[in-house]
Amino acid sequence: MQPEPRSRVSVAIIDDEALVRQGVTLILEAAGDIDVLGVGGGGDAVRIAREQRPDVVLLDVRMPPPDGIAVLRELRALPEPPYVVMLTTFDMDDYVRTAIELGASGYLLKDTDPEQLPHFVRAAAAGGVVLAPAPASRVRAAVRAGGADPAAAEIAARLTPRELAALRLLADGRSNAEIAQRLHLSVGTVKDHVSAILAKLGVSGRVPAALVAERAGLLVPEATR
Repeated sequence: MQPEPRSRVSVAIIDDEALVRQGVTLILEAAGDIDVLGVGGGGDAVRIAREQRPDVVLLDVRMPPPDGIAVLRELRALPEPPYVVMLTTFDMDDYVRTAIELGASGYLLKDTDPEQLPHFVRAAAAGGVVLAPAPASRVRAAVRAGGADPAAAEIAARLTPRELAALRLLADGRSNAEIAQRLHLSVGTVKDHVSAILAKLGVSGRVPAALVAERAGLLVPEATR
């Protein structure tokens, strides 16, 4: 039996601009099922995460020291790190790649449709991959430009058929519960598969795992292979 959907999602907003913090707070709390537990600048992030234990942290990339990348490293080092979604005005692939390599759950632009923001937060809290369409398409286009990467394909060959199926769904942004439903498995079994996938691919999170799948050519439709 599948677990009941998460009834409420808790969030912390880390941004150096008070207006941004206030605006995002209003958008999320208006959703009805999202609680903003804390807001602050980069220096407040770890304290808020430790004290409030939010499910998701929305983290600005560009802030006065410590910047978002430095804060992400600190958050990822916590014993039970929250899911972290990078939030920025700047559509820069270098930041996307760095955040992904450090284990961010996703990347959103600050001009994301306000109606879509709660959906992205819920997806992150459920363990899904969250990438705004603009940066995601560019990252994936850059990966595809060179064709399938034999090294990535060799790494992916370590996965079992069931793990490969889970990886494809993971790369499509599916949460553990959704993967479990698609593959007719328990959520606990899916969690075990995801842990095995990350270990075998040598990556720190779901987003870099998705990009390995992309480089290995695993996400190309069968008809075009």
